Amino acid sequence: MEEMTLRVPVAVKAKVTEDLKSKIVTDLETRLDMVNKDLETIEFQAQRLLADAAKIDATSLTAVRQQIDEEKNKRLAFKEEVTAKLKEAQELNLGTEIPQGTLEQTITVKLGDNLDALMSAEILLEDGKIVAFRE
Repeated sequence: MEEMTLRVPVAVKAKVTEDLKSKIVTDLETRLDMVNKDLETIEFQAQRLLADAAKIDATSLTAVRQQIDEEKNKRLAFKEEVTAKLKEAQELNLGTEIPQGTLEQTITVKLGDNLDALMSAEILLEDGKIVAFRE
């Protein structure tokens, strides 16, 4: 066998522009608003559920309270994560490169090819447009 076809990852990076930074910040602020609304909804529903459970018995009240606390804690953890990402996004410097994901490409390798070089392929974007291919 003289050659082989492989699927290899291609890193996609984006150059931070004012538009990209604004888009990232807006997206994170939207997520933060959504999680805050979720927390308000949980709080509102919790009052009703706890009142209903209290009428049944103390065991169900404890179980319902535990389930509500678990849901609130999940949302609070997500809120902390989004808040941290928002702070990072607001501090992004224009012109820096940030990862945007990974794609795959199909390549044909031959004996003697430098596999390390082929595995380090990158695509650089600026405002959604490809501006460079790198190896």
